[in-house]
Amino acid sequence: MNKRLVECVPNFSEGRDMVVINQITDEIKSVEGVSLLNVDPGVATNRTVVTFIGEPENVCEAAFRAIKKAQELIDMRYHHGEHPRMGATDVCPLVPVANISMEETVKYARALAQRVGEELSIPVYCYEAAASSPARKNLAVVRAGEYEGLAKKFEDLAMQPDFGPAVLDESVARSGASVIGARDFLLAVNYNLNTTSTRRANAIAFDVREKGRVKREGNPITGKKVVDENGHDVYIPGTLKGTKAIGWFIKEYGIAQVSMNITDMYTTPLHVAFEEVCAKAAARGVRVTGTEIVGLVPKKVLIDAGKYFLAKQNRSAGIAESEIIKIAVKSLGLDDLAPFKPEEKVIEYLIEDKSPKLVDMTCNGFAEETASESPAPGGGSVSAYMGALGAALGTMVANLSAHKPGWDDRWEFFAKYAEEGHAIMEELIHLVDEDTAAFNEIMAVFGMPKSTPEEKAARAAAMEKATLYATEVPLRTMRCAYRAFPVLQAMVESGNPNSVSDAGVGALAVRAAVLGAMLNVKINAAGLKDRAAADKLVGEAEELAANAKKLEAELLEKVEKVIMKN
Repeated sequence: MNKRLVECVPNFSEGRDMVVINQITDEIKSVEGVSLLNVDPGVATNRTVVTFIGEPENVCEAAFRAIKKAQELIDMRYHHGEHPRMGATDVCPLVPVANISMEETVKYARALAQRVGEELSIPVYCYEAAASSPARKNLAVVRAGEYEGLAKKFEDLAMQPDFGPAVLDESVARSGASVIGARDFLLAVNYNLNTTSTRRANAIAFDVREKGRVKREGNPITGKKVVDENGHDVYIPGTLKGTKAIGWFIKEYGIAQVSMNITDMYTTPLHVAFEEVCAKAAARGVRVTGTEIVGLVPKKVLIDAGKYFLAKQNRSAGIAESEIIKIAVKSLGLDDLAPFKPEEKVIEYLIEDKSPKLVDMTCNGFAEETASESPAPGGGSVSAYMGALGAALGTMVANLSAHKPGWDDRWEFFAKYAEEGHAIMEELIHLVDEDTAAFNEIMAVFGMPKSTPEEKAARAAAMEKATLYATEVPLRTMRCAYRAFPVLQAMVESGNPNSVSDAGVGALAVRAAVLGAMLNVKINAAGLKDRAAADKLVGEAEELAANAKKLEAELLEKVEKVIMKN
């Protein structure tokens, strides 16, 4: 993916009137090149979190149109909801996703903020990485006093907006102020509690959030506040870095929640926050019944959580991604209040290429497509798939061994190989389609014009480039498949002896993948004009093939010995 991608997650102060919400999101959809990924309205909070993605210029245009429409439709003088807010478009962060730095994203955020302030006459504060001063990085500081405190805020010279008017005229009274910035992924999550007590929920939130709670003399609730030499409140820090949290009661669900923003998912992953909230809740006689993710979530968050909970069960994570995510969903209670659909909540699933793939076919369909008169898929794709099956067999033996009764003390050893084998399998499955894509690139060159010397030169250069790519892809298949041999060897030597034949078949499949891909390296390298590059690629392929033959023979000999021993 070479496109620069930016995600935008504006929060609009309307969560009940879908007519209004749809008009705002229609503005986003009106911008070409922008994908609207998620619309998450909340009745109790009277707030809608919208997520869309695209190239930065298009995203900024869509954001501006949405902010303008929200200004027209939402009157903050009549807004009430559980969530802190100070504007019709309360916050509008830009998040760098691909091929763009945070520094570049900051420039786009500040340009958007300036345009909103100047063209729409909305007071705009910049926060996080786009903040004009360190004091304004924190959203809670910028939003202090909320909508009702805007007039007083405008009187404070230290709290003047970065762009737009600093006066509560008729227009600003309707729109309120907005906060625009650039930040890393922020995970908005609510923990459902088996209590209706906002006080208990707040106590748990203060226990865990980084800011903690105000320190008091004597009684921790009613005692006199402790202040420092400057008269500022002294806080007892919470246990989770990179988090903000409050407690509230959600009438819609009839329960209290701890509402948390995880601003640093690397320091405090979701599963760590969940476990800590559970522990602090339990200490106060409260139970966490589930988790609610607001908006979208990066896939890594759920994969890391799933692997964490699998490890707690002494289970291997060398399984399908969908199964790991299922464990995360069940362990975190993400389906407590409503069904959790990963295809609608995980960012990567929403932006992935939806075009048909060979690997999405049935086994029968793939075989029939290979057997047809079409030259692709051909030997390269089939070689990659054979390698994937070989790695899959090694992974299967590792998973069976990790789960074998009486071998509980060895589960980590086998789980490591299962994860390694599964990763190799996934890479080879990707190469099934990439090999066909490489062939198609060569076929596309044949359709290029060749009437003039310039066209002939361009066509020749394109053919050399496409041929090099078509040679490199099967070589990548060889390298990847070859990496499965250590997994298979470990399973033959240490795995469940009842499955040793499966590991042996895996070795046969991997060897066939390596040798089959070598044939594709050779036939494609023959068409390269750069003979030095061709010889280098073929030389590496022949060395890998020779080593694969040797390893396969050694493994099959060991397989035979284990079978005879049994």
